[in-house]
Amino acid sequence: MGNLVVVGADGSSSSLAAVGTAAREAQRRRAALRVVYAINWPVRPMYAPLDTTPLNRLISEAADHARRVAPEVTVTEAMLPGDTVSVLEAESRTADLLVVGARGTGGFIGMLLGSTAASLAAHSPCPVMVAREEPADAGPIVLCVDGSPAGEAAVEFAFAEAALRGAEISAVHVWPPDHAPAGTGVEIPERLLAQALAGHAQTHPDVTVRREVASGETREVLIERSRNAQLVVVGARGRGGFTGLLLGSVSQALLHHAHSSVVVVRGGTQSDVP
Repeated sequence: MGNLVVVGADGSSSSLAAVGTAAREAQRRRAALRVVYAINWPVRPMYAPLDTTPLNRLISEAADHARRVAPEVTVTEAMLPGDTVSVLEAESRTADLLVVGARGTGGFIGMLLGSTAASLAAHSPCPVMVAREEPADAGPIVLCVDGSPAGEAAVEFAFAEAALRGAEISAVHVWPPDHAPAGTGVEIPERLLAQALAGHAQTHPDVTVRREVASGETREVLIERSRNAQLVVVGARGRGGFTGLLLGSVSQALLHHAHSSVVVVRGGTQSDVP
């Protein structure tokens, strides 16, 4: 883990909750926190004055909230011109974690139900956490495992996060019944799950891992597992049951319907992103 967590603020209750979540994440990592507001002004007459007083107050209140949540964390704040996605994506290039609220106002209009969260998850170089307004502080970290090379980054993130939180990992691989090779039962998916986790348990010996091979519809299984989780961690895209994860139905379902906060971790390089 590194030295900077970035959080988007817009004055909504959702973003304020995200600021609190980001402050706790920065505290766990012994990192600094940067609170960012994207100023996307509508077209206005050239002679009209630019009054940023309300925005200054808004971002100062968000930063003060972060300091109350985690007094020992160094908190800075910034108002930057541009649309929300572009501003936060640029900020994420020097961050170890980007945190955004599930919904918002102003720069974050339609955050969860629109394209902002998905766009950030698709293109941000660092992991993106979409925080719920009432994040859970108990329960396991649900790790969605598909065995793909791209999913390796999600596995690494989940183990590191579990160590920071003192949480268990519930590693779930969903195997659609109609995809199972004849006569193999669950042998192949169990082996895939074990191989995906191999080595990480040795790196993080204090993290308890519970493995589960589930049969069913991937979205439904993962949403149900999120009910008792404090966090769901998923790769940007995968194979098998997770084919087209980020831009397909599974990731969209998690961003929309997971009961816990969700972290999307993208593996590879920026050029890998479709």
